[in-house]
Amino acid sequence: MPDDQLSLTFAALADPTRRAILARLAEGEATVNELAEPFDMSLQAVSKHLKVLERAGLISRGRDAQWRPCRLETAPLETASEWIDRYRERWSGRFDRLEREIRRIQEGSEHD
Repeated sequence: MPDDQLSLTFAALADPTRRAILARLAEGEATVNELAEPFDMSLQAVSKHLKVLERAGLISRGRDAQWRPCRLETAPLETASEWIDRYRERWSGRFDRLEREIRRIQEGSEHD
């Protein structure tokens, strides 16, 4: 598996369980047990998902006595969003040009 930041981010986001975990963490810190509650899977399986998210830099884990909260880290999401936005601008421009060309062709065939 590639280890560049963007690839790690998209690979982590590819799984619906991990996206759900991130959505929960967007509401605030949570423990592994709290994060595991809505899922029909073992704590070990949830921990594996958390390791993927942590490797991608999407979460961090703290330690406060016995409490080990997980928290959302937004920097990788912001980087992915910026990457998507750059391509969205290119695609949008291309689609606009394609639409103009289709209209030109359609208007030309109406006059035949």
